[in-house]
Amino acid sequence: MKIEALGHVVIKVRDQQRAEDFYNGLLGMPIVARNESPPMTFFSMGNHHDFAIMAIGNDAGTPPDGTVGLAHVAFKIGNQLSELSAARDILTKAGVRSAPIDHEVTKSLYLSDPDGNQVELYIDASDAWKTEPQRVAQASPLEL
Repeated sequence: MKIEALGHVVIKVRDQQRAEDFYNGLLGMPIVARNESPPMTFFSMGNHHDFAIMAIGNDAGTPPDGTVGLAHVAFKIGNQLSELSAARDILTKAGVRSAPIDHEVTKSLYLSDPDGNQVELYIDASDAWKTEPQRVAQASPLEL
């Protein structure tokens, strides 16, 4: 068996509309479909669907720190530092705090969605990983 590509990621949220407002309204991801049961929204960035949310109810608990599960989901927003800076400005105006990190091969903003799911928005910054794969593990503060 050989995996050819990552197909899609589905995360659990409490409220479908609130999550749609964040991922579609704030981050601009196009909605391509919705499902009633279970309540889901599907987003596309070029494939039939690349990302989805599944609403599990407002009484859903938050996993405690130190437990296994998804650490974050990352979305590429471009190739220029100005695009990352503009994204940070949009997030700040919307009251969403973000942390800029320099991964050398990418420059990133880390933030939380309304349910506390961690999201990374990034730009590609270097092809150094193609000759030195370990370079993807770099991380230092980023000045924007």
